[in-house]
Amino acid sequence: MALAVVLFTVVAGFGAFLFNRLVGLKNRAASAWSDIDVQLKRRHDLVDNLVETVRGYTQHEKQTLEEVTRLRTQAEQTRNAGLPAATGAAEAALTSRLTSLLAVVEAYPELKASARFLDLQRALTAVENDIQNARRYYNAVVRDLNTRIQSVPDLLIAGPLGFRQREFFQLDNPTEAAVPKVNLEPKS
Repeated sequence: MALAVVLFTVVAGFGAFLFNRLVGLKNRAASAWSDIDVQLKRRHDLVDNLVETVRGYTQHEKQTLEEVTRLRTQAEQTRNAGLPAATGAAEAALTSRLTSLLAVVEAYPELKASARFLDLQRALTAVENDIQNARRYYNAVVRDLNTRIQSVPDLLIAGPLGFRQREFFQLDNPTEAAVPKVNLEPKS
């Protein structure tokens, strides 16, 4: 009888340990997604400011500005829905069009020299780096969580208690993860 109590206590303790480890990873994944969410929100706010700054200098670039604004809204909607795969695709499209917008700036020397534009460009570069770091961390936590959910003995606890795998936050094309570059130096 005492052996059965000890054995039950050991099994229950081990089950609790596995459960707590899965809960910890699940919470870290949620926290990591929240970090990405914050960085994407900062990026979207900067994109709005950048569009308004460029708009003041480039009246005839209306189509480019409208497309960036549309893609920013689409990216915001997928981010708010909490869908990592869809958010990755929307952010990739925004990054691509944002790169085009920054290329437009090359034709406007007074805009390139604007202190407001330079501040926004620096802030955007910093946010892009922060997003990249947050995405890496999120994907590492999701990898660890998904591995635990699929591995014995954790899968014996994970399945019955409702733990589900999470999506990775990925871009369709790895080159889209690069920070948009603009050469603000005068051409010689």
